[in-house]
Amino acid sequence: MTLRAKFLLFAIIIHGVLVALAWQVLRQNTVLFISAELLLLVSVVLTVHLYRGFVRPFQLIAAGTEAIKAKDFSTKFMPVNQREMDQLIEVYNHMIDELRQERITQHEKSFLLEHLIQASPAGILLLNFDGRIESVNPAAARMLQLPAPALVGQLPAALPGDWGPALSSLQPGHPQVVQLSGVQTYRAHTSHFLDRGFTRYFILLEELTQDLIRQEKQAYEKLIRMMSHEVNNSIGAVNSILQSFHYYAPQLADEDRADFTEALEVSVNRSTHLANFIANFANLVRLPPPTLRPVDVHELLKSTCRLLQVQSENRNIRWHWELTPGPLFVALDGQQLEQALLNIGKNALEAIGEDGNIWVRTTASPPTVVLENDGPGIPPEVQRRLFTPFYSTKRDGQGIGLTLIRDILLQHHFPFSLKTQPNGRTAFSIELTATE
Repeated sequence: MTLRAKFLLFAIIIHGVLVALAWQVLRQNTVLFISAELLLLVSVVLTVHLYRGFVRPFQLIAAGTEAIKAKDFSTKFMPVNQREMDQLIEVYNHMIDELRQERITQHEKSFLLEHLIQASPAGILLLNFDGRIESVNPAAARMLQLPAPALVGQLPAALPGDWGPALSSLQPGHPQVVQLSGVQTYRAHTSHFLDRGFTRYFILLEELTQDLIRQEKQAYEKLIRMMSHEVNNSIGAVNSILQSFHYYAPQLADEDRADFTEALEVSVNRSTHLANFIANFANLVRLPPPTLRPVDVHELLKSTCRLLQVQSENRNIRWHWELTPGPLFVALDGQQLEQALLNIGKNALEAIGEDGNIWVRTTASPPTVVLENDGPGIPPEVQRRLFTPFYSTKRDGQGIGLTLIRDILLQHHFPFSLKTQPNGRTAFSIELTATE
């Protein structure tokens, strides 16, 4: 039974007793009966007044409780000119103002945090209480190369490629470095926060690619410049001396002259080869910034094919074309991209060896180029070291070709990848859209 019902029951019982007593007085004394009736009337009026005074606070409290339960912090009450009631109303209105301001502040902070996460260049994976991915920001989806819906609900350890093993062993305070194809390098670390009193974890992914490549280039540029300077100075002097030795050849006996001349030629040729070898490295560090202008990518691809036509025919390697209709104009440095495409084509020929195929495909939206070959696939241990400067799987390789390709494409801000597809073919893909 509610307090209001109890009060009404009590008032009814009391006034019922008073009516019964007044009825008894009526038989004995009329004047006393009239006085009792007046007293009863005053009691009824006071009871009604008290009822209203008691019930109104309860009504206000009930209305305020319902508003708080509904999270409606806009409901406020006006003073009713009753001291106790007005104190209650004042406390309630102050509490509602505080709650409303707190909710606005929380919403603003949550809105700001959500936008910071979405705009952050660092990838953020928010995990639920079961350790599964609950939400992913755009940077993380880009780094993991999977759409956000495909990532939600997965365990970090189940992510494809090198991500799964790296994230499965991730511990707070012990970041892991993940390197993909020798180009993209990331640092992953985890931390936790409290959610409703329970611990939840998140994973932060930071891209280190540009910083590491910049430091790497500064290191090998300094080394190559120093080597080039010393070697070229020495080779110039040595070749000059060797050339002057030809003056003494006629003075030698006939049986010695041929050996002497051949020895000089071999020495000069090896010195020249060494100079060219160093020049290849020097060209790598002298790569100028690209000069962008509209270029038909289809013409560059056909020009590359013409340059490699003789080698392709000698190796019995066929080119297959799947080009998007019409020209494909893109703002780029034609000379640099042609050099990159030529190196990609040469690598494809060397990977195939003999009797194979190269497929050339383009798309217009987004503009992309894919060169695919059916040579042997790339082993996993080699995949991780691709594009690493001076790394080569060839016996006499210098490890410059892929590094030059990497630097050209990175200067254009063109995303690219080189990997073996599920169908067994190896594809070099270039997205001809600059991404900062």
